[in-house]
Amino acid sequence: MAKKKLTVGVTGLNNIDSPGPGIPVIRALKDMKDFDVRIIGLSYDSLEPGIYMHDLVDKTYQIPLPSAGQQSLLTRLDYINSIENLDIIIPNFDAELFNFIKLQDALKKKMNIHTFLPTLEQFEERHKSNLPEFGVKYGIKVPKSKMIHSMAEIHSLAYEFGYPLVVKGKFYDASIAYSPDQAMAYFNKISGKWGLPIIIQQYTQGTEVNVTAIGDGKGNLIGAVPMRKTYITDKGKAWAGVALEDEELMDIAKNLVKGNKWRGGFELEMIRTEKNEYFLIEINPRFPAWVYLAVGAGQNHPEALVKMALGEKVEPFKNYEVGKMFIRYSYDLICDLKEFETITTLGEL
Repeated sequence: MAKKKLTVGVTGLNNIDSPGPGIPVIRALKDMKDFDVRIIGLSYDSLEPGIYMHDLVDKTYQIPLPSAGQQSLLTRLDYINSIENLDIIIPNFDAELFNFIKLQDALKKKMNIHTFLPTLEQFEERHKSNLPEFGVKYGIKVPKSKMIHSMAEIHSLAYEFGYPLVVKGKFYDASIAYSPDQAMAYFNKISGKWGLPIIIQQYTQGTEVNVTAIGDGKGNLIGAVPMRKTYITDKGKAWAGVALEDEELMDIAKNLVKGNKWRGGFELEMIRTEKNEYFLIEINPRFPAWVYLAVGAGQNHPEALVKMALGEKVEPFKNYEVGKMFIRYSYDLICDLKEFETITTLGEL
């Protein structure tokens, strides 16, 4: 039987040392059994490597930065859709999700573009600044945290948190500070990149374990694969990891989705202490950059998302293969300067 043809727009093409999820999501889509997929890359920067990976990305269009607002994004997507006739868009950056969530009804009604995103309430309540309240609401342990808006507030942190402590940006970046001087340096660096507020979080000693998962929006966990990082870069990103058998971690994901009816992909970042307690450090409201490990372990979460976006019923995955590993590697992609000039000047390639 011939595969159904689909055209899918995907963001997050910055496959660098702190990679976006776009390329792993695209690899998962290329592995789909029921669909023949054409990938339209949606980029923010002309040097995102995914633009030039022509074996994975069929064509790329630049889109406006999230700060440009919803109308600017809608206008650009309308142009892209007039050429490509998009079936689905999968956004993969935290910072862009607010705009896509607000536009999802317009995309469906005006352009017949499907999405499968969390609700605005789900997206807002899991923000780093709201994490303590989130933990109380859903019965998950969360380290003590506080929002700060100026460096003057750093002087009191020694009394409230002690050192070391974790300095976090509202969207990305986290660094461990061992002194007030380091905390101030990280405050300046992270706020300069992502703005205010800055989140200060109590440092929790233990092993970092993460879960990539997907919910159906009705309280059912469609799939989940836990992972332990086995190699971490200086930016705190997993460069290698292994799929774990961890029933308690799976129960946390299952109970969370049952409680808040999460819709779409997400990642739980947890710390498992020596006493076998689990603390929630962060919830990312989209697939992580290591989501292809789930595919390798037997659960294609992006494929499940595509099917649910199209209104198809998807049965939960029953198991996954423990012990599957991923290892990232660097690769020199050779491309033509003319391609860079084209995407930079015309906004498409």
